[in-house]
Amino acid sequence: GRRRRGRGYSTRCTLKLLSKARQPISSVLCRPHGGCTGHTGKKWRRPSGFDTGVQTYNSLSKQKEPLVLAREGVATWYSCGPTVYDHAHLGHACSYVRFDIVQRILTRHFGISVIHAMVITDIDDKIIRRSLEENISASVLARMYEEEFQKDMLSLQVIPPAVYLRVTENVPQIVAFIERIIHNGHAYATEEGNVYFDIPSIGDRYGKFLGAVNVQYEPGDSGKRDSRDFALWKKSKPQEPSWESPWGRGRPGWHIECSTVASSVFGSQLDIHSGGIDLAFPHHENEIAQSEAYHQCGQWGNYFLHAGHLHLKGSTEKMSKSLKNYITIKDFLKSYSANDFRMFCLLTKYRSAVDYSDDSMTEAQITLATLSAFGHDAQAYMKGQLQSSAVQEELLWERLAKTKAAVASALADDFDTPRAINAIMNLVYHGNCQLHPVTKVDGAARSPAVFGAILFYIREVMDMFGIDLLNRKEAAAVDSSASLEGVVDQLTRFRSEVRAFALARQDPPADGNLSKPGLHPERIPLLKACDALRNDLAPLGVLIKDRGTNSTWEITRKRQTVEEKN
Repeated sequence: GRRRRGRGYSTRCTLKLLSKARQPISSVLCRPHGGCTGHTGKKWRRPSGFDTGVQTYNSLSKQKEPLVLAREGVATWYSCGPTVYDHAHLGHACSYVRFDIVQRILTRHFGISVIHAMVITDIDDKIIRRSLEENISASVLARMYEEEFQKDMLSLQVIPPAVYLRVTENVPQIVAFIERIIHNGHAYATEEGNVYFDIPSIGDRYGKFLGAVNVQYEPGDSGKRDSRDFALWKKSKPQEPSWESPWGRGRPGWHIECSTVASSVFGSQLDIHSGGIDLAFPHHENEIAQSEAYHQCGQWGNYFLHAGHLHLKGSTEKMSKSLKNYITIKDFLKSYSANDFRMFCLLTKYRSAVDYSDDSMTEAQITLATLSAFGHDAQAYMKGQLQSSAVQEELLWERLAKTKAAVASALADDFDTPRAINAIMNLVYHGNCQLHPVTKVDGAARSPAVFGAILFYIREVMDMFGIDLLNRKEAAAVDSSASLEGVVDQLTRFRSEVRAFALARQDPPADGNLSKPGLHPERIPLLKACDALRNDLAPLGVLIKDRGTNSTWEITRKRQTVEEKN
């Protein structure tokens, strides 16, 4: 629709606008984004736009609401990424995998393109403290753990966001964002060089998530006006990374980074914001306050989705680094697969707290094993390798249709994956009931097509959830890369020893002839075999290079195409 001026100009935050960090604040004013609603107070307003047919629990209204998107077929989605000062653990993995499943459902089942942006917090008190402890720069420490986090996510088959954005690469934009909030009358600088958000200035609009957790307000300097006020900019301390600003050298506060980065990508209106329930207050609360103060609008983010905590069984505490009760993703994957963990997540609602234990992982493995066994038996039946008594084909077609309807209903109801999995397992049960192996065939008509349809549907749903029942994804190769490299190394060593033996020259003749001694004729076939092995492995991505009597190797991961072979 046409854009119209409201009372005063609210602002639309884009990368182009925010890049003008050093210009006077008046020079970066622009018209409001059409999607930013103008009501005040804590009450959530249903946005105008396109109804997806999904009901989702919205932490802003504390109930299920129709998921309405600003643009048809497109969901803008922002999530808080990790603070990269240590290894990622299963508590992180649980939240990211659960929301990855939700995004996959939106994309694959409801046909919605999810445009996902995530911030990487690469400057923070914890990062600075750890860098000083380890005597390395904060930037090096952050890059190291950022890379490890991204590898962990790939190993768990989490689809990467459309863009990762680092805090340290957006400091000029953050400064401009803070300047705008001050200009709009919602923040103030102190004599000490800190900048605080002015909570009383927004009246009763603060406190949307106060019921989520116990209230703990951050400390501040003597110039802080209200205990609830929080830091937008912190004056730098000795040995801390810092940047120039109108208030002196310093660095961003924790919450401002997300408001700035999300606004830089999506402007003044966001469809979906996600994170763990522990981030609801104060982090998401403060994000909302900052963003609405910047954009001068009443509802910046339309839906806030929060994932429940992961607990070690028997503990009431969430899994966290600070409590030192965590299991790293790398250690977990030594005992279990990415498919195991994803099924573990699917068996509980994404909003629910979940207990992690060997028993809960065994349940996930048994569920996967049941699906795999059914697939094997169904294929054997289709091939004629499994002889069965007469199949009630119409019953199975009917069960398949009911399962599809049940799964669709479950996914539209706040992405209820436990109910969807239960419907799938019920279908498997009825399929297994029809596969009664017999020793003698009674000549009854066979019904392979219905089992093919069931198998196709189950694989399709599991693939939508991110579970590869066929075990063909590259993640499996990534998981086993260390083992593969060990095998290639041992194979190359053995080949080198055989090759060195084959290349050994004959002893000089006893008559003292000084002519160059030749190879042992009987060893030449060994040398040819070594060459053949090298040539055969190259198309498979293992490149062996002979250097004298020694050999080196590398895994190129290239595959010879059919065209090359032909």
